[in-house]
Parts: sequence; C-alpha cells; structure tokens
Amino acid sequence: MATLKNDILKYSDWIVKAFKEDGLTLDYSINSLMEIDKFVQMHTKDGQPVKGRRLSKNLGGIIFSLGAYIGETLIKNVPNSKWITDDNDPQGEINIAVELGDGTTCWPGQRMMKRIQNGLEDGIYPYGHSLTEKTLNEKFNQSFWEIEKDIKPLEPKKPWWKF
Repeated sequence: MATLKNDILKYSDWIVKAFKEDGLTLDYSINSLMEIDKFVQMHTKDGQPVKGRRLSKNLGGIIFSLGAYIGETLIKNVPNSKWITDDNDPQGEINIAVELGDGTTCWPGQRMMKRIQNGLEDGIYPYGHSLTEKTLNEKFNQSFWEIEKDIKPLEPKKPWWKF
C-alpha cells in the first residue's frame, strides 16, 4: 500500500512530465512556481476550470500533483524542510503539509485550491517566494505581474463533430 509520501514523489514527478508536454518547464526552482500560475491562468476562469480544458477532468488529482510539486520545490530549496503527512487522515491528500527549516508550516495543496478559486491574488509564485525569501535571498521576479495581462483563459474545446 502506497503512503502519501510515496504518492507525493510519484505525482510531483508526473506533473513535471505533464507540464513539459505543454511546453511549460518545472525544474524545482522557486521561479518555476510561476509556470503553475500561468497554467492555472490558462485553464480557469472566474475561479472555475474551463470546460474541456486540462483542469476540467481529474481536478482533485491535478491539485494533489501540483501541491506535491510545490512542496517538493520548497523542500529542495529550504534546508532541513520535510513533509508532514497523515496516512490515516481521510483528507490527507488535501492536508499534506511542509515544515520548513525555520519551523514554518505550510499547506501547498490547500494553497493550490485557493489559487484556482481566487486567481492571482493567491498566486503560487509569490507564496513560494515569500516562504523562501530569507533562505534564498532571491529578488522577486516582476514578470509575475504580467501574467494576468499576457495570459487569458483558453476557450473551451469544441467537440470534434462541431465545426
């Protein structure tokens, strides 16, 4: 029986491969979290998945995979960070948490849900940047502020029989 930690590693790697097929690069850097914001911007509108697009099917699994990637990114960038999971929690996939080296705890899966519902005001890149700012001392990538202007939700796919 797989544990949440095993699933986290498996699905974090899966989402990296899935994004690559869409031409988006996830490389476990804090800056790569912006790719998640771009992806969500393309596939949601008004806090809901666009029908016929990537998030319209298996939303829970994709949120888990993205949360796993966000957490793994934080762990790889902040020394002495670790996953906190509870395989007995019926909502364990939503409640996966990361304890950062300084003792801060965050819930990347829950943040993903907020990102989808609330838009860029709950952006993943600013979230990751603020959690790692003291450790990495990286300058905030100002191109984040262009996402809303540059990326519009994709139109729903038409069934093949409708021309």
